[in-house]
Amino acid sequence: MKFIVRLHAEITIKSKGVRKRYGKVLVNNLKSILRRNDVNAKVVWCWDRIEVVVADDAQQDANQVSEILQKIPGISWFSRSHELPLPEGDPTDFTPIMDEVLACWQDIIPGKSFAVRVKRKGEHPFRSLDLERYLGGAILKHCAGSRVNLKKPDVEVRVEIDHEVVRVFGHKEQGLGGFPLPTQETVLSLLSGGFDSSVASFQLIRRGARVHFCFFNLGGAQHETGVRQTAYYLWQQYASSHPLKFISIDFAPVVEEILTKVDNGLMGVVLKRQMLRAAEIVANNLHTAAIVTGEALGQVSSQTLSNLSVIDEATDKLVLRPLITMDKQEIINIAQQIGTADFARSMPEYCGVISNKPTVKAQRDALAEAESQLDSELIKQVVRQSRVEDVSQIGETTEQRVQKVDAVQNVTSTTHEIIDIRSHDEVENKPFIAPNDDIVVRHIPFFKLATAFAELDNSKTYLLYCEKGVMSKLQALYLQEQGYENVAVYQPSLK
Repeated sequence: MKFIVRLHAEITIKSKGVRKRYGKVLVNNLKSILRRNDVNAKVVWCWDRIEVVVADDAQQDANQVSEILQKIPGISWFSRSHELPLPEGDPTDFTPIMDEVLACWQDIIPGKSFAVRVKRKGEHPFRSLDLERYLGGAILKHCAGSRVNLKKPDVEVRVEIDHEVVRVFGHKEQGLGGFPLPTQETVLSLLSGGFDSSVASFQLIRRGARVHFCFFNLGGAQHETGVRQTAYYLWQQYASSHPLKFISIDFAPVVEEILTKVDNGLMGVVLKRQMLRAAEIVANNLHTAAIVTGEALGQVSSQTLSNLSVIDEATDKLVLRPLITMDKQEIINIAQQIGTADFARSMPEYCGVISNKPTVKAQRDALAEAESQLDSELIKQVVRQSRVEDVSQIGETTEQRVQKVDAVQNVTSTTHEIIDIRSHDEVENKPFIAPNDDIVVRHIPFFKLATAFAELDNSKTYLLYCEKGVMSKLQALYLQEQGYENVAVYQPSLK
């Protein structure tokens, strides 16, 4: 089984040296991620494409490769490729090619419109159009209700003839596009766990920037648990080829000082300026080139042009705002596509609670006077006390912290119930199968678990389940910290 991977169009138009460098980086990223996921596959750089070769009998590995390729920056599209040689005796004998095309598409095309696209490299005693017509006729004959539509077909049947090799492509699957990590410079993203900051972080990852995460904790343990989940998810899904850092800063002392010393109308702007000052220290320590925020023009009072201008003056670092022209619904739609929307829905907007009648055009003189009342050393102090960890280790460190939460493999119907904490989309795509029919399985998405758990029967022990096990451990840790002892993690036994 072979996958043909095409580089993002912006890579293919770069100079020969840059294109080769980006391609090699993408190959190394693929190898790293496949190895991390225990997938036995060979990755080969072929200049105009990348080939990922999986053993023909390893269907599970092939399906996993398909899932992985959708989430790696730098890939425009990919598809499975079925290769066969041109007939040696008579290259115009298209029967073997027809048989392969029908094997790939005969179950998909009936009742749909289609177009056959043939590309050739090398000299052949036939035209691309000849093969297109032959294959089109065969499909019409063998696929009931099919019809040709060359402009807007439901299905494109693609065949490539590379000298003496024929490649019949399967369904064309879209990649993320963008550039491979880390072909751009490193940045620090201010991650709150909401819609905006997670999408902004993703946008920079997609453009090939290594993104470290800086979290200003304004909401206590539950807030941090949720943001750590978001950071881990973004790394695991889109950036696991490289290590990223998660920096958690307790910003409660800074907020308290602002509440007591700054005028109501200026609180939001001053808070953002203090965050940028702290982020600049972190960014310099990590040698990052810029700070990333999820701000969008006019979304809230602190995000007017006037306020953004004075906020930026608090730092010498470049501040990137990839969402600056997006509507809120556009941002939510992207969060839904990349899988962070459910995390965001569980996050209150803590930054907005401290401003009363906020100004939309803060004056520099008023800001200078207000900030002169603040302790200039406090920012340095909270940064020094911050906690830094590798995002890849969030699952491991969580497991170490969960002292009283067991991982249960053997479930009994009398004492246990399983709670599937995955999102609705995950449950729909991969339904959970109970170990036996007597076991009660509930579906409570993780973002509703904190409130829903209190209403459950406390005489039962509830086993939390998610596919990777990390989110269930994080949620179990939080429930444990809230005083619940009737919680554990369900860990299916390997068969």
